[in-house]
Amino acid sequence: MVTMPQTTGSSDVTIGVDVGGTFTDVVCYGPGNAIRVVKIPTTKADPSRAILSAVDFARENWDVPAEAIKRFMHGTTTATNAVLERKGARTGLLVTKGFRDILEIGRQLREDMYSVILHPETPVFLASRGLRLEVDERLDAAGKVVTPLDRQSLTDAAERLAAAGVEAIGICFLFSFLDPAHEIEARRIIEERHPHIAVSISSEVDPLFREYERTVVTAFDAYVKPVVNTYLKRLEDNLKAAGVPAPLQIMQSRGGLAAASVVRQRPVRLFLSGPAAGMIGGCEVASGAGIGDIITVDVGGTSCDIAVVENGQPKIRSETQIAGYPVRVSMVDVSTIGSGGGSVAWIDGAGTLKIGPESAGSEPGPACYGRGGDRPAVTDASIVLNYLDPEYFAGGRLRLQPSRSHEAIERHLAGPLGVSVEEAALGMHRVVNAQMAEGVRRVSTRQGIDPRGFTLVPLGGAGGIHATALAEDLGMTRILVPRFPGVLAASGLLAAPVEHEASSTFITSISGAEVSAIRSVLDRLDAQCRALIAAEQVSEGSVSVSYYADVCYVGQSFYVEIPFHVKEQDPLGRLYKDFVREHERLYGYSNDGAARIVNLRSSHKAAQPKGALLLAYEPSGGDVERPKRTVRFPGHERMEVSIYQREALPIGFAFRGGAILEQADTTTLLGPGWTGSVLKTGDILLVRTP
Repeated sequence: MVTMPQTTGSSDVTIGVDVGGTFTDVVCYGPGNAIRVVKIPTTKADPSRAILSAVDFARENWDVPAEAIKRFMHGTTTATNAVLERKGARTGLLVTKGFRDILEIGRQLREDMYSVILHPETPVFLASRGLRLEVDERLDAAGKVVTPLDRQSLTDAAERLAAAGVEAIGICFLFSFLDPAHEIEARRIIEERHPHIAVSISSEVDPLFREYERTVVTAFDAYVKPVVNTYLKRLEDNLKAAGVPAPLQIMQSRGGLAAASVVRQRPVRLFLSGPAAGMIGGCEVASGAGIGDIITVDVGGTSCDIAVVENGQPKIRSETQIAGYPVRVSMVDVSTIGSGGGSVAWIDGAGTLKIGPESAGSEPGPACYGRGGDRPAVTDASIVLNYLDPEYFAGGRLRLQPSRSHEAIERHLAGPLGVSVEEAALGMHRVVNAQMAEGVRRVSTRQGIDPRGFTLVPLGGAGGIHATALAEDLGMTRILVPRFPGVLAASGLLAAPVEHEASSTFITSISGAEVSAIRSVLDRLDAQCRALIAAEQVSEGSVSVSYYADVCYVGQSFYVEIPFHVKEQDPLGRLYKDFVREHERLYGYSNDGAARIVNLRSSHKAAQPKGALLLAYEPSGGDVERPKRTVRFPGHERMEVSIYQREALPIGFAFRGGAILEQADTTTLLGPGWTGSVLKTGDILLVRTP
């Protein structure tokens, strides 16, 4: 736990809570313009319990009564975990007659070409064939009715699904993105007859062309809707019962907040909720330090989330993969790998040391937690190498047991490999650092970006442990360590805007497009966004509007999202030039061939107060240094290093590696060859010396 008080401010309180696989991170801003942070072990069975514990903790330890909380933001992995763990709702799917197997056929592409045993590579687990039923209706490619909706056919199919015990139904009719009337009517009928069944319709979830992708994302939305709805409704009710008056706002995958009541209607937009908040926090910290090009590396207990930010602008992509399946949802461009502090080390059949993707999580956690875990995790290696103070982990809220780390590494790794426990721990760090470096290359060099010109921003509970080693592997020479890196995802919630976006298919060549027709579509999308923003109770004057177009060369199957400056004198000419430049950067080539618009998108953002991230830094006072200890860095012999109390460092304080910075929310290693200095913002800039 840490507190940074200031002298003035209102009594209103803002709280951001990010639930991770191991810890639930809490950032509290106010009263008296104070920032307070704490890490609470995640309650895996019911993550909302840890969130309510945070409210109790704030009251008991920070003298923050529940009724003073005016804003409450939350980043959640509930939707993602439901998919990864296959714990979503029993789901049925209704489709146009003749298209029952579209979910199974997919694009007829195979990633695993040479496996002896073939497994489905489309998400058929969302709805088995017996739960995918046809309805007699049809539109043509122009959106005109070919076959009217047969209501008897619909009710018969709904009755069969209800009898089969489905909890959710996805509806995806052919060309419904051109005219949603059939889907809307089908939902009305089902909800009247079966009000206990959640319904998702493709014309609202993903009103864009491409039948397979639209079917998949609609099925995902239905699959997670009951789970997300139950979780958020229970959390809202419990917060209200605890006396919290603030409406619950949830981080969406695009990097903006939305009311929980809105999110519950389209829960598929929650994928990458937590990683999006971490990236937003990294952008805010870098902006305060005057740095525009950064790579954020968020290392938590279960995973490592990586994002590239150029010129202060996070990248947005229109499709990602969840559990290996395509999900067409607009989201920040974050790449996730299964490497974190809780990632378990193991030896494969060839005698090779492996890390993850299995994680010990918070229950039972790494062996050093003393909660029953007996397999070595990356945190255990950090204990063996003396990087962590067992008495000060998570601000002293969790006392680690080094003897258990030694026992686990000896039994599972060192003994079988015939090396010392320390060498095995070093090997674990080398492997996990290499995995993280490869993850960074995947989103940088493989997309035409040279990471050596960027500043690394480590965050998450374990980000600082691996920062200098990771930067060295990538040839990076600058690292910006935020003031509260271990809870930066929760801090990012405090800075995130309220955002809503709407999309529509609009296929036309750029050269032949009519700006008036485009404006007409954007006006319709604006109306949808304004209605959503109005429910957020934000000032209309604080809302900014941005437009985007999905563009591709004629003949291409996939597109690139490009900002659309529709108010410029020649918006289509600008759009084409921007597309060619982005295509060149992403794919290494471009030409002057004809291009077309396939989708249009409107985004409405309402900026929120950022006082919590703009506070002047004031050192806490007290001793700057703690007793030295001996550690072992990869590639070096044991050495005695200085231990600094992070929050006590004055502005301008300079130091050299090897060194360790300790604070309540994380630990940062400074390897040999690095120097550090405290900026006026309280952030620390690390520079690698030649």
